[in-house]
Amino acid sequence: MTFMLSFRHTLIAAVITCSTVASQAENPFIGRWALTIPGGGAGWLGVEEKDGQLSSSILWGGGSVVPTQGTKVEGDKLVVTRLSKGKKKDKDGKEIEEKITETITATATGDDLKLITVKARSDGKEFGQAEFEGHRIPAIPPTPNLSALKYGDPIMLFNGKDLTGWRLVKEADSGWSVVDGVLQNRVTKEKGKHFGNLRTDAEFEDFNLKLEVRTQENSNSGVYLRGIYEVQVMESFGKPLDPHHMGALYSRITPSVNAEKPIGEWQTMNITLVDRHLTVVLNDKTIIDNQPVLGCTGGALWSDESKPGPIFLQGDHTNVDYRNMVLRKVIK
Repeated sequence: MTFMLSFRHTLIAAVITCSTVASQAENPFIGRWALTIPGGGAGWLGVEEKDGQLSSSILWGGGSVVPTQGTKVEGDKLVVTRLSKGKKKDKDGKEIEEKITETITATATGDDLKLITVKARSDGKEFGQAEFEGHRIPAIPPTPNLSALKYGDPIMLFNGKDLTGWRLVKEADSGWSVVDGVLQNRVTKEKGKHFGNLRTDAEFEDFNLKLEVRTQENSNSGVYLRGIYEVQVMESFGKPLDPHHMGALYSRITPSVNAEKPIGEWQTMNITLVDRHLTVVLNDKTIIDNQPVLGCTGGALWSDESKPGPIFLQGDHTNVDYRNMVLRKVIK
């Protein structure tokens, strides 16, 4: 990266940080919050103010970061509204769709949030009330100088022989096996079958990770960094740029160029994560260039971005192959 580009990234980060600090002095809810949602899953809430208007976006466990339908402050509380769809039975017992309104109310004490969620059906009947917590995400560090990074010795994450050093994230059916030096996942769509994600026993902080991946028909997988940031693996050759396609930081950062190869071809990923900035080089093309990561992605093991975590491979969706996985820790 050139000096001017690095300077521009640093200047933008500084302006964002100063603007956020000034806004927080007036409104303690503005900023980015790591949530532990009901049930213990990872969530995220971002609150912004522009031209005097509040808006917010949210991540609730899995899926994408999405905008909410309403954001306002009432007294000392933040009130966020989001809509979803549910099912109910009509008078004849037929299942029909209904609108669900969820209201999330938050109280801030310094860098901590106490939140309550409650849902309401289309008839106004409330259900699903639960309490949960959030913590303010610290400001993103300045853009790192990647050319100045020093790395430790290469760590072979996959030995090409067996699953030594890997385990399922949680109890589930396993589609993972090693065939001819390839770590492959094979999923069958059967009732009662729930296939698992595969994680390293070891945990890491900042690093460079190189690997090869081969998509299968309709492949939908992902490489999770520190267990919280998903770099998407998808059969998306020939499709438009999208934050859900190959090499994207899922739902957060869209690749700058299309670099996918056709189905069945081995593809290279060169991923660097340092100081919450992400670089992805796909098939020798830089598609994400030292960009700040604003929070966890769907399916994260937790929302705390300060702790080390494993590399994990999404295996609960479809078939996919991996090989030649080598990680080098960043030395600080």
